[in-house]
Amino acid sequence: MYKKILIAAVVTAALGSPAFADMPGKNWISSAKVKAMLSKRGYRVTKLEADDGHWEGEARKAKANYEFHVDPHSGAITKMERDHS
Repeated sequence: MYKKILIAAVVTAALGSPAFADMPGKNWISSAKVKAMLSKRGYRVTKLEADDGHWEGEARKAKANYEFHVDPHSGAITKMERDHS
């Protein structure tokens, strides 16, 4: 009986806690460097955040919107997809 109450309390606490955004990891390239790198390629970064172990964001180039991922250590672009919405 007590085990069920404890499980219910843990689940309730977990679901009720706020979600925290990912933070850049140790030894990541800076967000400024990511923006500068993409700017040299003609993109204007409109959103950039650390997410799931990489830099993730949105950019604009030639009147088109793109979603991208950047490796936080090498700076390699691992995803660049045009947003068709």
